Parts: sequence; structure tokens; C-alpha cells
Amino acid sequence: MRTIWKGALTFGLVNVPVKVYSATEDHDVPLHQVHEKDGGRIRYQRTCEVCGEIVAYADIDRAYVEEGQTVVLTKEDLAALPSEKSREIDVVEFVPSEQVDLLTLDKPYYLEPDSKSPKAYVLLRKTLEQTDRTAIVRFTLRQKTRLAALRVRGKVLVLQTLLWADEVREAEFPSLDEDVRISKKELELSASLVDSYSADFDPASFVDEYQQELRTLIDAKIEAGETFDVSETFGEAEGDAKSGEVIDLMEALRASVARTKAARSEPAEKTSTTKKAPSKKKAG
Repeated sequence: MRTIWKGALTFGLVNVPVKVYSATEDHDVPLHQVHEKDGGRIRYQRTCEVCGEIVAYADIDRAYVEEGQTVVLTKEDLAALPSEKSREIDVVEFVPSEQVDLLTLDKPYYLEPDSKSPKAYVLLRKTLEQTDRTAIVRFTLRQKTRLAALRVRGKVLVLQTLLWADEVREAEFPSLDEDVRISKKELELSASLVDSYSADFDPASFVDEYQQELRTLIDAKIEAGETFDVSETFGEAEGDAKSGEVIDLMEALRASVARTKAARSEPAEKTSTTKKAPSKKKAG
């Protein structure tokens, strides 16, 4: 696997250096569009609708359209935005695992310890297992701020990006508001049917049959000689910060706990000491 990001997972004063890897890969057979008559490759070109010129990717800016007005955002404009440059995955809070809605889960990544000793990594993993908690974290990947869930899978910490709350649509279906009566017998028969299909889930027992048949079809055409020479049909193709070590893990944990307690007690102390100041006597 290829490392796509290096940084540190931080909670309190504890720093866990990690490497990030994509946890999934696409096995779909890659297909291209070609001319039916001669097998020639169909390519897309970026053409300006104003001058008709073919534009190189390096000369393309972004734009936002609103009420008939186009706002052009140059590379300099976007670079000036206060995007986070941190190479840290910051733990925001630890929540009960059942509170993380499966609907919000997005792309998963594996985290590998990136230090001489994986002790801090293993400590965090065991803590999450023992407390049955999921860490909610923030980090920046490819110039975008992400929210993610940090959880345990076997011996590995898995970082799974989350959709933002406003990205999940509300399911509003009037038909589900109707009062539907289900008889006891119907429920029993339905439960019996479910029981007849019951099994332990084994992902490896399922395969993508479409992709398998597609690969078989391609192999058959190659064997039958139904091919074109690529050079004749496709032509020419178009053209970190070092992670810090935790010197004393126990000391970092103690300091983090003390700092958290102090932060929580501070508002209470301010409330108790904020009283009406006695008025000064006028000089007589």
C-alpha cells in the first residue's frame, strides 16, 4: 500500500505519529469510449465557450454562479483562504460508538504507527476497545477540512471520514406517515422468513459477478483475435513534516487530564468569586 498522508494523531498532550493509507480499492475493469466504426479513442477536450480555444488544465480557474453573475476564483484567491496547514488529526471528543450514524460514514483509511515504538498507538487502540468509544476527529486532507470517526478494526485504527450534517438529506415520505396495521400472524411469518435466511456475514463469500463476466468476455474477444492495435486506435496519450516522538507517555496523559480538569473547574471558580464589589466610602 502507498502512504497518502503522514502526520500525528493528537488528544490532549498525547501525540501519536501515524501514516495514512486508503483502506479500499476499486477492482472494476477500466473501460474507454471508442468510435464504433474503427475503434478510435474518444477523448474529451476542455474548450472555452467564449473564444472556442482548447484550454490547458494549468490555465483553468474556478467560478461560482449566482443570480446570473459569474464570480471567478483564481488559484491565488483560493490559496489565500485560511485553510488548515496542520499535519495533525485532532481528537475533538470521544462518543459512544452506537451514536455514530452509519449513514454518515464515508471513505475509510488505515492508520499505521509511524514511530520507533507503537506504545501510544496501542494504548489508544486498547482504550477505545475497553470504553466502547469512537473518537471524533478533525483533520485536513487535500486542502479540505474533514470530520471523521476513529475506531478499531482488529489491531488497526481506522479513520473513516464523515459526511457533514447538512450533507445528509432528511427522509420525508408522506406514505410512511399513514397508520399501517400489521397482524400478529403476518409478523410471525415475516420473522420466520428472516430466520430461514439467517447466517453469519462473510464478505469474502460475495463477488462482483458483473465484473467477472465482463473480464471473461474481454478474454474471449482477445483469444478470438477481435482486437485493434492500441497505437493505431488510441494515439498518443495526453500529457512532510517529521512526526515527533512522545518522550514520556504517562506524563503526557497526566498533564492532559490535569489540564482538562482545570479547564472544567475554571468557570465554576469564576462564578463563585464574582460578587458585587463593596462600595468605597467617600472621603469625609
